[in-house]
Amino acid sequence: MATSKKKKLIFFGIFLVVIVVIVIASLSRRKEGIKVQTSKVEQGTLISTVSGPAKIQPEVEVKISAKVSGQIIGLGVAEGDVVKKGDFLVQLDQEEYKAALEQSMSNTKFARAGYEKAYNEYERAKSLAADNLISTAELEIAKSTCEQSKSTVEQAEAQERQARDYLSKTTIRAPMDGVVTQLDKKQGEMAMGSQFTLDVIMVVADLSRMQAEADVDENDVIHVELGDSAKIMVDAFPDTSFKGIVTEIAHSGTTTGMGTQEEVTNFLVKVAMVEKPKYLRPGMSATVDVITESLTDALKVPIQCVTMRKPEEKKSEAPEATEAKETEAEKDSTETAQEKTGSEDKPPVKVVFRVKDGMAEQVEVTTGISSDTEWEIKSGLEEGWEVVSGPYRILSKQLKNGDVLTVDNSMKREMREDE
Repeated sequence: MATSKKKKLIFFGIFLVVIVVIVIASLSRRKEGIKVQTSKVEQGTLISTVSGPAKIQPEVEVKISAKVSGQIIGLGVAEGDVVKKGDFLVQLDQEEYKAALEQSMSNTKFARAGYEKAYNEYERAKSLAADNLISTAELEIAKSTCEQSKSTVEQAEAQERQARDYLSKTTIRAPMDGVVTQLDKKQGEMAMGSQFTLDVIMVVADLSRMQAEADVDENDVIHVELGDSAKIMVDAFPDTSFKGIVTEIAHSGTTTGMGTQEEVTNFLVKVAMVEKPKYLRPGMSATVDVITESLTDALKVPIQCVTMRKPEEKKSEAPEATEAKETEAEKDSTETAQEKTGSEDKPPVKVVFRVKDGMAEQVEVTTGISSDTEWEIKSGLEEGWEVVSGPYRILSKQLKNGDVLTVDNSMKREMREDE
């Protein structure tokens, strides 16, 4: 019996020790609080931007194609050559068009001879008719023959002009100053002339004026306006940005992945480059940041500080007032029930957790514009307040109003030192 009682006392002692350890650990954790990082509410410049991937292209480029068909027998330029307006570019085979011109010239001479003969006969017929030597009908026939011959001459002259025009189009010259950025055909190949489709021989572009053609998401393009300034970051020139100005915004979008979860609608925004690096080339990849709004004295916090929570219920009045109102509660039971129901149905609002007296205070805020890293705070906070900025896992879901906090910004300091 004595041994059994001794064992029970030992087990009871161990149980008490475990309970004490758990309580002490719990109190210790409560005293330590939730470990968070913080930032200060600051006032300063805030820039809102709209971004999109882009390609560098010339503002003006011309696709050179033949207006008549023929074999290319001469090329006056190579890809990369600088040309002036009027410089020789391409020569097509002229033999067929020379023959057509000679034939049309011969037809014109024949028609003119016929007209001259008909005209002389008509003049003679008018003289004879004046002396009543021929009938009026014969005079009319001479007149009609003369007019038909004149029409034949006009048709022949038109065909001659067309043949001469076709012959002139076998020689292609530069329509503008620029650089041959693309050469698609070689000497000996055929150039197909057409009024409806282009058989591109080469491309001449003005590389002195370049632009970035950016794809901007449909949700962002509504904030972009003509004349907005922009920053252009070209992949080939790392750690460097170039100034630009929005010159054109597409009125219709381009949709990719239609009918799938990856469906995206983008609008083409053209940004003229104010600054152009020396070795910039068409087709280079870039990113465009269009500055849609800028504030110089905005109250701001890091973007991760703003999260969504249900609004906090207002604190109840003093106990005395509450007891006094309890007697009237039965009279207004319907209104009280409606108020409780309404508080539960309120949608989440934007909040920031302020660090006050070592505890988290949930503060409802009104936001304005945002940059990639910061939110403008229009109401709810004051400059200099300390607010919770991380970790994201705790800030986004776990943190509640009144939680005890332990501020640890050592990781932020190490990151700044590394930078």
